[in-house]
Amino acid sequence: MRSPEKVLSSLAEHSKSKDYKFERLYRILFNEGMYYVAYQCIYAKEGNMTKGSDGQTIDGTGESRISELIGMLKDESYQPQPSRRVYIPKKNGKKRPLGVPAFRDKLLQEVLRMILEAIYEGSFEITSHGFRPKRSCHTALKAIQTSFTGVKWFVEGDIKGFFDNIDHDVMTNILKERIVDDRFIRLIRKFLKAGYVEDWTYHDTHSGTPQGGIISPILANIYLDKLDKYMSEYKKQFDKGKERKRNPEYRKLEVQRRNVVSKLETEKNEDKRNELVKRLREIEKERNNIPYGIAQDENYRRIVYQRYADDFLIGVIGNNSDSQKVKEDIMQFLRDNLKLELSEEKTLVTHAKRPAKFLGYDIYVRESSLPKRDKAGRLVRNYGGRIVLAVTMEAIRKKLLDYNVVKMVHHNGNEVWKPKGRYYMKDNDDLEILEQYNAEIRGFYNYYSIANNSSLLNSFYYIMEYSMYKTYGTKYRTSVHNIIEKFRQGKEFAVKYRNKKGEEKVRLFYNEGFKRKKDVNYSSSCDLIPNTVAFRSSTSLMDRLKANKCELCGLDNCILEMHHMRKLKNLKGKEYWEKLMIARRRKTIAVCLDCHTKIHHGK
Repeated sequence: MRSPEKVLSSLAEHSKSKDYKFERLYRILFNEGMYYVAYQCIYAKEGNMTKGSDGQTIDGTGESRISELIGMLKDESYQPQPSRRVYIPKKNGKKRPLGVPAFRDKLLQEVLRMILEAIYEGSFEITSHGFRPKRSCHTALKAIQTSFTGVKWFVEGDIKGFFDNIDHDVMTNILKERIVDDRFIRLIRKFLKAGYVEDWTYHDTHSGTPQGGIISPILANIYLDKLDKYMSEYKKQFDKGKERKRNPEYRKLEVQRRNVVSKLETEKNEDKRNELVKRLREIEKERNNIPYGIAQDENYRRIVYQRYADDFLIGVIGNNSDSQKVKEDIMQFLRDNLKLELSEEKTLVTHAKRPAKFLGYDIYVRESSLPKRDKAGRLVRNYGGRIVLAVTMEAIRKKLLDYNVVKMVHHNGNEVWKPKGRYYMKDNDDLEILEQYNAEIRGFYNYYSIANNSSLLNSFYYIMEYSMYKTYGTKYRTSVHNIIEKFRQGKEFAVKYRNKKGEEKVRLFYNEGFKRKKDVNYSSSCDLIPNTVAFRSSTSLMDRLKANKCELCGLDNCILEMHHMRKLKNLKGKEYWEKLMIARRRKTIAVCLDCHTKIHHGK
């Protein structure tokens, strides 16, 4: 069989041709190597140890499971299990439904995701950022900052209940435009129609993507790529004029400046030269208070667009009626072509001077006539019309309340933030407390590190710092002052600990500041998806399973299964197999059927 790397690379190569039709995709699902690559991609996630509706987890995965799955696909008897629906608390106190698929379905969905990504990734628009390789919230925000310069209006878009309202027939027809394989399409439709189980009752799914399904993000991007391509064509029709009409007042001052410069080149009298220089500075100063072009030029307009998942932001250079027309046209396109509705509450037309909300940031256009000199020494206005990405005190306040590290008290009619300790952490050791606060500070900073006002995070840091002191104070039943003295090391707050080798180490409280980052770091992106086309077919997990040698008892030529642990720290190190896993720092161990049974029976 062809290696998964070659299969996916071939699909990706053909995806560059928009007219290419993909046939016989279903037979790729018979390639055993695809499942090992998929297994390698998803095995480390803790959720795989949560039982699906079939009562099974990732534990016990081996060649026999994969062969059984391929057998069912060959005779088309495979039927996805309905997801087990659970509810997780939201930040506003409500609960969000979450589907827990069977692991067998997860594994197959990961294979489908790799195939679909190879087919569609090369044809997606550059304006799409959600759940794509090397793209993230940050790439969407930076694209807005670079491409929205000078916009006058924002159209904030939010699709009502998008993931629950994807129409299955529309989804199928979109897939059929590029995929000519009925068996492959039928399999995806089976996942769409799999349903869910809640309180031991089965419920059909008549619309939407699989709850908690691995293929849901890629299917959503394929679905909304229609919107992206519509906006690309819409832009061609909407944009008008090559450049704004010149402002007569600006033009007049340009002529005056040129005349003064011309006189300076020939004038030799020092006093007159000084007068000319003075006049030149006055003209430049006056010119910097006048816009270069006419702001409301009817013969010039532009539209720019960026999307992240079901949220999108549009910038319009034009008037309010243009922006309202854009909003109405998009609403009609979504309704007629994708059977979706825009949320009336969240889809707003906002003047660019006022902040629009997008991905947790406030976005607005800076008004400034502040000049600076360019490389040629000329005064230019470089700050006006630029997009500002801002973190708000509201976002900081919300995060602090989520972490339960602050209480709001009213003093003289004003709201005052008071840090408070976390009582539930009093039994944690010193290093665990420090590590949790460091992780929370870094996490919040990483997300808002590209904000123009990232220094505002110092107020977040202050509350977190004193909350930590009070948490230690609760643990040791002493004052904040005594805690600072106890852990002070020079000017830093530090915790001493010993590693596994018995060496004394020191861990410092976060002290790296909150400087604004201008470059997007893909490695820190929370929604980064692995580029599976680049994976080699031979993986460490595959090699271990193919070795046919039990890693516990050493038995040769035996059928192996993978024993999984949810977290490495859950291992106590009392049993021999636990010591092996701890020594190798692995959450998995490939064992024979007899050893696997003994592990689960505590023998």
